[in-house]
Amino acid sequence: MIGKDIGNACAKETLKAIIEDLNGDYFGILVDESKDISHKEQMALVLRFVNKNGEVVEQFIGLVHVSDTSACSLKKAIYSLLSIHSLSPSKIRGQGYDGTSNMKGEINGLKILIMKDSPSAYYIHCFAHQLQLTLVAIAKNHLNVEDFFYHVSNVLNVVGGSFKCRDLLCDHQAKKLEQLFESGEVQKGQGLHQEHGFQRLVFFVVIDVQLQELNDRFDVVSSDMLLGMGSLNPVNSFSNFDKGSPTSKEFVILAKALVEANLAETYSLVYLLVKLTLILPVATATVEGAFSSMKHIQNEVWNSIEYENSSRTTVNE
Repeated sequence: MIGKDIGNACAKETLKAIIEDLNGDYFGILVDESKDISHKEQMALVLRFVNKNGEVVEQFIGLVHVSDTSACSLKKAIYSLLSIHSLSPSKIRGQGYDGTSNMKGEINGLKILIMKDSPSAYYIHCFAHQLQLTLVAIAKNHLNVEDFFYHVSNVLNVVGGSFKCRDLLCDHQAKKLEQLFESGEVQKGQGLHQEHGFQRLVFFVVIDVQLQELNDRFDVVSSDMLLGMGSLNPVNSFSNFDKGSPTSKEFVILAKALVEANLAETYSLVYLLVKLTLILPVATATVEGAFSSMKHIQNEVWNSIEYENSSRTTVNE
């Protein structure tokens, strides 16, 4: 019990520092759900914001049990967590989830429910998930691509676990490339990485269908927002204003520079635009990492201890 009290105290102090760093400003939310070792549905919440130093950060806020994963239940759990830390849903300026229907549904999805309360809380479908869906869709519709990834997977499993197999594969590939050079099927060129030439030829075969699928998968609104972000790049007197190339790295540098030079308040509207740009989440890796950590922390012994403690508490009460 003393150990648990110490852990709870550390958690409270950590969360207090995070909330103070947020300082009542705008933020984005990253949300994901998964079952724990006891098969209970858990929801993780991460805040994305620009801190007092002008740095964009993603901070884990909490993990809570939800009775189900409907959009209404998730929204209630999110608002409850925010309320505990005196954070208003009206300050949400970005939403980052995976692409499941309960999250991005256009009628009763979580993104719609939150946007009804905060219309500026724009939703971004995790780009990593979109890329994965693109590859899956291509593999299903093109047998050659499916075979390609199947063979690549097998090769990686066999070769990746043995240096001897890796050396044998490299020797075999070198001999194969030498035969292609002699037959004239592949041309040698100065400065080219000839050892990887064969792999490049294979990848070029599927690049066109991948690009087409990416255009079909990525949401127009999300893409337009990213292009708009590029126009805020101050390099060369905002030369990208009409070009629209996303350069988030420059935004991070600009935000920090404005804070360090004490110009954030002088150019408050510029700083606000930069912050809103950085708040938009493009991936949910941080919140998914919370569940990876949960699997390391929770185990059968931990779960049984928690059950015993809860039972004793109930009896004592």
